[in-house]
Amino acid sequence: MFKRKQTPASVVGLELDPSYIAAALPRVNGSVSLDRGAVALLRPGVLRDGEATDPIALSDALRALFTEHDLPTRVRLGIANQRIVVRSLDTPVVHDRGELEQLIRTMVPDHIPMPIDEAVLDFQSLGEVQTPEGPRMRVVVVAVRREMVERLHAACEAAGLHVEGVDLSAFAMIRVFPPTARAGATLFVSAAGLVNVAVADESGCLFTRAAPGGLEAVASGLAERRGLTLEHAHQWMRHVGLETELSALEGDAELVAATRAALEDGVHQLADTVRNSLNFYRMQQAADAVEHGVVVGPIVAIPGFVARLAAQLELSLEPALLPAADAGLDVSRLTVAAGLGVEDRA
Repeated sequence: MFKRKQTPASVVGLELDPSYIAAALPRVNGSVSLDRGAVALLRPGVLRDGEATDPIALSDALRALFTEHDLPTRVRLGIANQRIVVRSLDTPVVHDRGELEQLIRTMVPDHIPMPIDEAVLDFQSLGEVQTPEGPRMRVVVVAVRREMVERLHAACEAAGLHVEGVDLSAFAMIRVFPPTARAGATLFVSAAGLVNVAVADESGCLFTRAAPGGLEAVASGLAERRGLTLEHAHQWMRHVGLETELSALEGDAELVAATRAALEDGVHQLADTVRNSLNFYRMQQAADAVEHGVVVGPIVAIPGFVARLAAQLELSLEPALLPAADAGLDVSRLTVAAGLGVEDRA
């Protein structure tokens, strides 16, 4: 499922968030930057929790986006879904990939809560580790329901796109801003139509989990209460933020106050979601301490949001944005898509 070989022609990273679709052509020269990209908002209900609930509407939106911006049609598709299962397993030391795959398939039924014949499986080795039982090979195993992947794949093909590979959106976050050599593991958070959480160290991804909520839930609630469109709600959230005193902000005072209250509630809700994911990770055997974090996605564009989230989690968090060739690009919504277009940087 997760094709790793980079093909010669340009491959577009394609993120399908419940609230928007993002297509990016990255440039890699030591670090990642954004060469070209485009974003299109999705109406509610086209994608729900990462699954294509209206494949025809999704195909139409993809076709329009790629045609309007004249993007290459070869894509690497990113997925994030509550029903994706990621587990870290320790196996006997086996260096041959074929033998390791056979060994993992014998172990998977005891660790993956879904029928294996209905799943697409892949794994990535993190190398040898020392455990109380002696040296072991640590691998990250990913299981996705085949039907979910096939529906998204079919929607892309119906739009005239050629899917070169499928990858986890969480892996894409890590490829763009890989952990540096410092103590502890790194937390990665993206919160748009879904909350996507990952934990990684220099060896790779150790844990990932998707949950409902995110910034889109905040915008939807604000739009419903104040009679706004979703895009206007997002504009007000970026304008009001969490830094400037309310009295210093221009605009209708009641709407400004309502937007600030929605953002404050959103920080609390997101912190609870991330904290729950971290607690779940910490229950795993030999879980590394998480000492710092990277935040990507639309919440980075809201003044003060990342700082308030860091205070809630009592964790150092760094907002991360890619440099872009075009200052007009919606960089905050293109970060994960850029990572999907990047070959593994190991």
